[in-house]
Amino acid sequence: MRVIRVDASTATILLTEAPAPKVRDRQTGEIAKDAMTGEALMTVGVVYIDEGESSLIQVTVPESGVTEGLTVGAPVSPPGLVARPWQSVFNGRERHGIAYRATAVAPGAFSMAQAG
Repeated sequence: MRVIRVDASTATILLTEAPAPKVRDRQTGEIAKDAMTGEALMTVGVVYIDEGESSLIQVTVPESGVTEGLTVGAPVSPPGLVARPWQSVFNGRERHGIAYRATAVAPGAFSMAQAG
């Protein structure tokens, strides 16, 4: 499916959940790996605020892209943020959503567009 680049330049993004390993298989506890590099993947919860609207999203990042100094409630920057629509059938039920991925997550700053 198509990968859509997300322009987060005017958004305020706040960390809501500390980085945690992305679990590929809940029954075995297997950690998800990047298909190209084999690196372990992490997820972070953020609230994405832009133009007066907000969304809680989970962003997947490679383990090496998780920067020290992240604080829940503080602004973060997810460079290379992309959205990928997905759909699947599980136990006869169709499911769909949007998966978010970034190359890293680092401490950020409040957007000047939101401050005004």
